[in-house]
Amino acid sequence: MKATMEQRTTMKAVCIHSFGGPDVLAYEDVPKPEPEANEVLVRVKAAGVNPVDWKIREGYMGSCLFPCLMGIDFSGVIEAVGQRVEDFNVGDEVFGRVANESGSFAEFAVAPADQVARKPASIDHVHAAAMPVAALTAWQALFDIGNLEPGQNVLIHAAAGGVGSFAVQFAKWKKAYVIGTASKQNADFVHTLGADEVIDYRSGKFEEMVSGVDLVFDTVGGDTQERSWKVLKRGGMLVSVVQPPSEEAAAARGVRGAFMISKARGDQLARIAELVADRSVKAFVEKTLPVTEVRQAQILSQSGHTRGKIVLLVG
Repeated sequence: MKATMEQRTTMKAVCIHSFGGPDVLAYEDVPKPEPEANEVLVRVKAAGVNPVDWKIREGYMGSCLFPCLMGIDFSGVIEAVGQRVEDFNVGDEVFGRVANESGSFAEFAVAPADQVARKPASIDHVHAAAMPVAALTAWQALFDIGNLEPGQNVLIHAAAGGVGSFAVQFAKWKKAYVIGTASKQNADFVHTLGADEVIDYRSGKFEEMVSGVDLVFDTVGGDTQERSWKVLKRGGMLVSVVQPPSEEAAAARGVRGAFMISKARGDQLARIAELVADRSVKAFVEKTLPVTEVRQAQILSQSGHTRGKIVLLVG
């Protein structure tokens, strides 16, 4: 007799057995996880694709215990709850980020209960799965670290991307003046997000067009980060999510720099979901693919030219 979903001890998941290119991604049978006391087991419906996924695959994020399950963002339905979980029940639709040992490119994933939030009925699983990493990164950079206030000026690099598209919308919701950098092809899109100004980074130098900025949100790094010091007003701040800013460069200009790695926070996800549900903010999904096409999804993500997010359909 064929085992029911509840009786199964294995599941299909995307994993890697070594670091490398997209060809190391395998969709295969792995043990089905069981939730710890403070965790929920989720039947995954959709999983968001993030740049960190291919960076993990290529070994840029440090050591990994192989086989390493891939994927961080998910949206789905709770299948089981740990004995200490009180705020969620079997059958609840939730979205969030997986526990460290889990992966979201899989039929099932586990996550600490405080890292997930209820999915509003007005948001489908695809758009919910697009939110956790990108939205939390933008929210925490702008508000937890950058302390963005109404009326301030903020420069957001790569404003059309997954993180950038959320950052522009959050900053406008906060009533800041928003300047975004993007390609000419994405300029109209960034304007529709709410940006007051959009600079084509290919046709001119943003540091010659912008000055007196309170906050720079750097999602690019390298030369872009170095040039960004010039646009800050004295006392301003640069927050990067790709590389630690130079303390010497910041001190020389009388500004501050901070490097941030986003944290999984269910309470913040719940607040962000409210904004999406009432249409103050929109989660943009450029492309959906079946989980079996994860290699193509990561190739698109690695190109660095996607508009919004890529989402894998799982269940």
